[in-house]
Order: sequence, then structure tokens, then C-alpha cells
Amino acid sequence: MIVNDDETLANLTAACDAYETALRDNRLDEMDALFWDSPLTLRYGVGENLHGIDEIRAFRKARPGGSPAREVVRRDIVTFGPDLGVCNLIFRRAGGSLGRQSQTWILTADGWKVVAAHVSLMADTH
Repeated sequence: MIVNDDETLANLTAACDAYETALRDNRLDEMDALFWDSPLTLRYGVGENLHGIDEIRAFRKARPGGSPAREVVRRDIVTFGPDLGVCNLIFRRAGGSLGRQSQTWILTADGWKVVAAHVSLMADTH
């Protein structure tokens, strides 16, 4: 297995960039297109556990104003072979709280898709 093949890493990085832009701009169709269209897709959020693409789509549509504004502090992307990768990042929400996001991606016939995601906020230690 080749870890971080240059071309695979570049393609997954572009998909992760596209997701971050769609999230920032609250482009629901683009976010949905970057998730695997399957009842097996998971997204565990700060306050919700979503099983399947239908629950993920319903959550996004019901969230007024989209995701809170954030700045990516650190991002690590690793690919394992030509069709599997993970993207982990630390972000800072407007107002100062730190959070984490992990995404597992697979390469499908329709491009890179998130199959599992987890978002959490870090406890304030002050």
C-alpha cells in the first residue's frame, strides 16, 4: 500500500478544500454531493448523531444559517492506497472555541466522497 501518493493526495486535498468552501458558504447541494449517497454514511456532530445520507441532508436543511463561521487552525490529510483517505482538522469558531473534525473519504466512480465524519468541540479549560 502506498501512503500519500502525490496524485492521490492532491486529489483528496482538492476535495477537502471544496468541502470547506461549501461549508463556509452554506452550499447544501455541494456538501451533499461530497458525501456518499448511502444509508451507511455517518456524521456524528457536536449535538447530533446522523445515520444515513437522508438524516444528514435533513439536518443541514433544518440548520438556520448553516455551520457557524470557523477558521482552520491545522489540517492533516493522509491517503492509504489510491482510494481511501482521512482528513483531520482543528478549527476555531468565531468567538474562540476550538473544535475538531475527522472525515473518512473513499474514491468512487463519482469522485471522492465522505463516508464517515465526526465533529466535536473541545472543552474550555480556562
